[in-house]
Amino acid sequence: MSIDLVLVMPAYNEEECIEEVIKTWLSFLQGDLNHIQTKLIVVNDGSKDKTGAILDNLKDKNPDLIVYHRENGGHGNAVFFGYQQAVELNAEYIFQVDSDNQFVAKDLLKLWAKRNESDFILGFRQVRNDAPFRLLITRILKYSIFLIYGTYIHDSNVPFRLIEANFLKKMLSQLPKPTPFAPNIFLSIMAKKAGKNLFDIPITHQERDTGEVSIRKMKLLKVCWQSFKDILNFRIELNNIIKYLK
Repeated sequence: MSIDLVLVMPAYNEEECIEEVIKTWLSFLQGDLNHIQTKLIVVNDGSKDKTGAILDNLKDKNPDLIVYHRENGGHGNAVFFGYQQAVELNAEYIFQVDSDNQFVAKDLLKLWAKRNESDFILGFRQVRNDAPFRLLITRILKYSIFLIYGTYIHDSNVPFRLIEANFLKKMLSQLPKPTPFAPNIFLSIMAKKAGKNLFDIPITHQERDTGEVSIRKMKLLKVCWQSFKDILNFRIELNNIIKYLK
């Protein structure tokens, strides 16, 4: 039996907001999208607070909620694992969003309305409520991708994306090994170079009021430098990958 839509949500130390976030998304799925079959996968990435216990309590009351607990491996690994589990559920479409309560559930409808026009659709944080240092890193990344690949993507790492499941499965098999720090960036590049219309649909991005930012300035700078090198090296493999995806 296939599932129309599976949501993938990584979570790390979000005890202050995780219950509200899960209830909001489940209410949206069971309300605005109650005409289709949906599931919500949450990957608890080794949280050290009460996030895991809260998720288990919610799971017992909500059959549409699936929870996985893993050792801390970082946001990218949690997203990649969630994608794999969603594909195995025989989903038709897979949507990824973060658990930090910075996104509005109803904005998914904007992407859902375009699902028959593209296999890979991105939201775009037109007004992004993050720290200035993160905004600077994102701008550098945007122009680095343009310089390396000749491809302009507004928000390549945005955690608000709708992907056709078979296309995602093919892309996951082509990701560099080991799993890169930010797999969503590589997926965006692959989809764009494969000729998909990403649409870059403007979505609301709210200020973060709770939880913990998992990557601080120096670590963020370090992993961004590593990601830049990975993206540069990935260019060598990309031509063969695009032939496979097409």
